[in-house]
Amino acid sequence: METSDARSAEGDAELAAAGRPDEADSPPLKPQDERDARLAELDDRWRRAAADLDNTRKRAARELTVARDAERARAASVFLPVVDGLSDAVSYAKQVSDPLAEGIESIREQAVVALERLGYPRIDAVDVPFDPRIHEVVSVIDSEDLPPRTVVAVTRLGFGAPERLLRPAGVVVTAARE
Repeated sequence: METSDARSAEGDAELAAAGRPDEADSPPLKPQDERDARLAELDDRWRRAAADLDNTRKRAARELTVARDAERARAASVFLPVVDGLSDAVSYAKQVSDPLAEGIESIREQAVVALERLGYPRIDAVDVPFDPRIHEVVSVIDSEDLPPRTVVAVTRLGFGAPERLLRPAGVVVTAARE
């Protein structure tokens, strides 16, 4: 912490360095005062350098986090077509009673779990209110039994959370009543 003596000594040193005309009127600085002024200046410069280093470290940590999250999202988005293809294969295999359906379903589930482990949980809940942050309407149906704007079916899995969405879920919702 700077003291008023150190500030005044620093101010005196600045005046001496500025070469003001009244320099001849002021008494010359004593060696102790010069040392104190120089010490105060070096201390100030050291504190500023330490603060700059700390700020640089914090900025680098923030940038690393942003880059890591962006790379995680990029890697996870590569899996989306695989999950969709496996979902389509499961649907088809079940329609034709293919015994491979269970194996394909197991592989699809592993891919979904991998996305969840990367921080993108699946969005597949039905009978919940429509949320435009995580849902994308692909169809609307009329229903007197359910409240308006309720998700009744998921046509495509979504992944993520409202604050970090990889892909919205494609959903069928009930129509709004007028």
